[in-house]
Amino acid sequence: MRTYKNHEEKLRLLKEGNLSLRKNVEDFLSRIQTKSNLNAFNFVFAEEALQAAEVIQQKINSGSAGKLAGMVLAVKDVLAMEAKPLTCSSNILKNFSSLYTATAVQKLLDEDAIIIGKTNCDEFAMGSSNENSAFGPVKNPVDESRVTGGSSGGSAAAVAAELCDVALGTDTGGSIRQPAAFCGTYGLKPTYGLVSRFGLTAFASSFDTIGPFAHSIDDIALVMEVLAGYDANDSTSLEAIKKSYSHIFSNETASELKIGIPKEYFAEGLSAEIKNRIDEILSLLRDKNINVQEVSLPHTEYAIATYYILTTAEASSNLARFDGARYGYRSQNGTSLANMYQSSRSEGFGKEVKRRIMLGTYVLSSGYYDAYYRKAQQVRRKIKEDFTNVFAGVDVLITPTTPTTAFKLGEKTTDPLEMYLSDIYTTSANLAGIPGLNIPVGKDSQNLPIGMQLLANQSNEEKLLQVGFLLQELLTS
Repeated sequence: MRTYKNHEEKLRLLKEGNLSLRKNVEDFLSRIQTKSNLNAFNFVFAEEALQAAEVIQQKINSGSAGKLAGMVLAVKDVLAMEAKPLTCSSNILKNFSSLYTATAVQKLLDEDAIIIGKTNCDEFAMGSSNENSAFGPVKNPVDESRVTGGSSGGSAAAVAAELCDVALGTDTGGSIRQPAAFCGTYGLKPTYGLVSRFGLTAFASSFDTIGPFAHSIDDIALVMEVLAGYDANDSTSLEAIKKSYSHIFSNETASELKIGIPKEYFAEGLSAEIKNRIDEILSLLRDKNINVQEVSLPHTEYAIATYYILTTAEASSNLARFDGARYGYRSQNGTSLANMYQSSRSEGFGKEVKRRIMLGTYVLSSGYYDAYYRKAQQVRRKIKEDFTNVFAGVDVLITPTTPTTAFKLGEKTTDPLEMYLSDIYTTSANLAGIPGLNIPVGKDSQNLPIGMQLLANQSNEEKLLQVGFLLQELLTS
C-alpha cells in the first residue's frame, strides 16, 4: 500500500503534489477496517486524523510544516492523550479518559504528526505475547495463527500490516524489540531517561522506556530526534545533549567499527535457524573488514530472575493506586472500604497482572526483602558493570532478539515461566539502562520473521543507528 520507503520520501511526494495527505490517511483508515481481525487497535481516531490531514497539508504547501509533517502514527494505549481513552488494555481503566497528553506524544503532535489511534497491548504492558489484553489478543499479520509478541504487540502489528507509518511502544524488558522481531519491523528501545516518561502509565518505573517501531532505520532516527530530550516533568529524564540521528551512514567509518558477539547469547535454547542467519550476517560484516570479536557478559544467566524480581516489586507498588476509590473501575460488591478495594482489584485486573502484583508483594515483604529484592539490586549492578566493561572494547553488540520466531497463539499461556523466557535476550538491556534495536534480517523455513538485536552503551544511540543503517544497506542491496 505504501508508495514510499520512508518519511523523507513521503514528505517530498506531499510537497510535489504527487501524494494527497487526506487520501493517504483515508487509505490507512480503510486498511485498519479491512484488517480489523488483527485486533491491533483499541481505538481509532478517524475524524480527528482526517481533519489533521487537511490542516497539515496546508502547512506543507505553505512551507510552515514541522519535521514529522504528514507522518501517520499509532500510539500504544498506555500513553496519555488528553480527552482520549487511556485503558492500558485493562478492565480496571476501560472507561477512563486522560486529563492531559504525554510529553512524548505532544512532541510528535508539535512536529505535525497525525495520531490515527491507540494500539492494543498486554494489560499494563505485562506480557510477552499480547494475549493478556482485556480487548483480546493481537494476531501477527505475517501469520494470524501466531502471536505478535508483547507487550507492544498492537504497535508492532500496526506497522507490519501497514496500518500506519510509525508506531510508539514501550519497552520494560523487551516489549518493543521482541514484537518487532516477531512481526518483522525495526524497533528501538532508547537509553533509559532519554525519552520522557511523563504521561506513561507506569509498569516498572526504573525500567520503562518509550520508543518507535518503523519500516526503516531512517524513520526510527527521525522520530528519535523529536522524542529525545530533557523534560522537567520527569524526574528520571536525562539532561543529554540534543543529537541529530537522521544522518546517512558513511562507509568511510565502517572499517573503524568494533562489533562484539556475547557468547552467552548463543548458548543452548537458541533456534538453529536464527543462529545460522546471524552467522551469515556476521560473515557479511567481516567481508566489509569490520572487526567482529567474541566477548563475554558473565552475569547474563541471572538476568531473567533479576528482572522479574525487580519489575514485579515495582509493579506491586505502582499498581496500588488502582483501588477503585479515585478513578477507574469500582466494584459494586464491596460491603466495606477494604472489601471495595479488594473486590475492585480482583474484578478489574487480569490474571497476569494479579500474578505479578502478588510476586512483587512477596519479594518486598518482611523477611524476604533482603533475600530477593536487595540481592536482585546487587545483581543488577553486576549486569550493568558487565556491559560497561565490554563497551570499553567494542562499539556495538550483536545478539539474537528472541530465542525463536513467533510462536502459536495459546502455546505458552499455561506456562508463565516458559513465557517469561521469551525475554531472555532483551531484559539485560533494561536492567543496564542501555539502548537496544531490533533489525529484521530475514525469515525462517516457516516464512516467519527473524530479528537481530543491536546493543550499545548508554546514550550511544548514534552508534546503534549507524550500525543499523549499515545493516539496512547490506540487507536491501
